[in-house]
Amino acid sequence: MLIRSVATALALVLAGPALAQDAAENGAATDTAEAQTLPDITLGAEDAPVTIVEYASFTCGHCANFHEENFPKLKEEYIDTGKVKFVQRDVYFDAVGLWAGILARCGGDDKYYAVSDMLFDEQKKWLSGGSGDEIAANLRKIGLKAGMSEDQMTACWDDKATAESLIATFQSNATADEIEATPTFIIGGEKVMNQPWDDMKEVIEAKLAEAQ
Repeated sequence: MLIRSVATALALVLAGPALAQDAAENGAATDTAEAQTLPDITLGAEDAPVTIVEYASFTCGHCANFHEENFPKLKEEYIDTGKVKFVQRDVYFDAVGLWAGILARCGGDDKYYAVSDMLFDEQKKWLSGGSGDEIAANLRKIGLKAGMSEDQMTACWDDKATAESLIATFQSNATADEIEATPTFIIGGEKVMNQPWDDMKEVIEAKLAEAQ
């Protein structure tokens, strides 16, 4: 189930990972002003004929598998060649995923995809913490490897306005595209569920043909 309430989701962040589950179960809420949505962070040529949007959660095992097995093929064959512009949109199932999403943005847009790759590559490792505090410590290790400082990460996780914007952006996009599971793809405007690479490649090639 996706996080539906901005107030509840923000409460999960502000409570801290160790208290997130209690906040969710008790329906914790925080008063929020209307948050500003954030623009997509793109990868690839802006004038690429086809755009692929991936809705992904950093705590989703199938998303990690896609990024391990199929994303390198997508990048080499389509993104790096200028045929596809790629957009990853974060989906938050839980507080832990939201904390990871904040970390991915913490180093700035230029580092977003590099940090995202690290989060997916090491997903099993950082999620293996036995408590919220341990998971947060594991996430900090990833941030340090990405060149962030301890103070920088703390500031990002304490930034209420940015958390509000991330949640609002996720909810606006996921609602508009009727996203209920991850990974889900929007390829050339068409919603496509996760599938083997050869099948996805057929969809991409068809969209490229239409764009000619």
